[in-house]
Amino acid sequence: MNALVTDIVGAVAIAPAPPVSRVEAFIRSTTFDRPTLVIDTQIVARQFAALRAGLGRAHIHFAVKANPAREIIETLVGLGSHFDAASRGEIELCLSLGASPETVSFGNTVKRASDIAFAHNAGIELFAVDAEEEMDKIASNAPGAQVYIRLIVDASQADWPLSRKFGCARDKALDLLAYATSLGLRPVGFSFHVGSQTRRAEMWTTTLDQVAEIWVQAKAAGYDLDLLNIGGGFPAFYGEAIDHPTAYAARVIELVTERFGDVPRLMAEPGRGMVAEAGMIASEVLLVSKKSDNDMHRWVYLDIGRFSGLAETEGEAIRYQFITERDHEANGPCILAGPSCDSADVMYEKHPVQLPLGLKSGDKFIIRNCGAYTSTYSSVGFNGFPPLDVWVI
Repeated sequence: MNALVTDIVGAVAIAPAPPVSRVEAFIRSTTFDRPTLVIDTQIVARQFAALRAGLGRAHIHFAVKANPAREIIETLVGLGSHFDAASRGEIELCLSLGASPETVSFGNTVKRASDIAFAHNAGIELFAVDAEEEMDKIASNAPGAQVYIRLIVDASQADWPLSRKFGCARDKALDLLAYATSLGLRPVGFSFHVGSQTRRAEMWTTTLDQVAEIWVQAKAAGYDLDLLNIGGGFPAFYGEAIDHPTAYAARVIELVTERFGDVPRLMAEPGRGMVAEAGMIASEVLLVSKKSDNDMHRWVYLDIGRFSGLAETEGEAIRYQFITERDHEANGPCILAGPSCDSADVMYEKHPVQLPLGLKSGDKFIIRNCGAYTSTYSSVGFNGFPPLDVWVI
């Protein structure tokens, strides 16, 4: 059967429908009583293999925060992945499912002292840091640990920039290396994040140039750095063409090698690029209405919104694609909103969504490629609506 898969920036691509995925087939054949994220671990394994082929000698540290479903962690442990953990809970999860302590890094630069002690006692050896006080906590609770300095980088071209909150200014980096040494810690290198959903590998060049400048200065100052953590940024498909993950990752490594040479230890922290395309959300249309008879746009309300899993629609940054059972019908623009009583619970308004004109309450609504940063953003029950359920096939 032919279908229209609507690109929500307004264009409609008319083409023979691709083969129905296992996730889509499962959603179509299943009745859900609440919004549900369905994940296919076969796709997770496929993405891991594709990224590993491109990243080569770089160790993949899956960003657990992207999706901590136990089945995903188990799959990646079995494939030999390493893990980037942001909390004690994520460390406990990875270790409980078979990950070795030496494959887990504590990548959050803001940590509770007792959690640092827990991680150290569990065998975690590698910690991210961006401030003197954080180093004090690590020195007291994980003496002799390896630390890498997270740097703030500028001019991100990512759809979801990650600057300002984490990292230190580059002119502070050498002082932090010296301070770590004075505390008996082992400063081993730098980390940065180019920004989530960086759609093209060439967008990394400015960031890599900035970090390489500091790397050279640190080497010249006598620091025997051996670790470079290039973070995440590996994109998923949201309607705009992206390179195959192997080609994308291979080009990033080429750009890294051109600037840093043969770094002994390379780390990468894909999250979105690993799991986004492995999941779809089964949702339902609750209401279609107009605010007045001459209103230009319909409002389409779903049973899921910004507080129940779609937080990345903030600023309309991540623009999901949708599948409905009416995709063969004519389309028209609409504003897409969630079910809660909060007026901020509107996903797309500045750039209206193109959806079938016949859409109505009760219609099944599938949100594509949302296996990353949805279940982890879902609230525990704002307005009494249930949090996003997760099924793994």
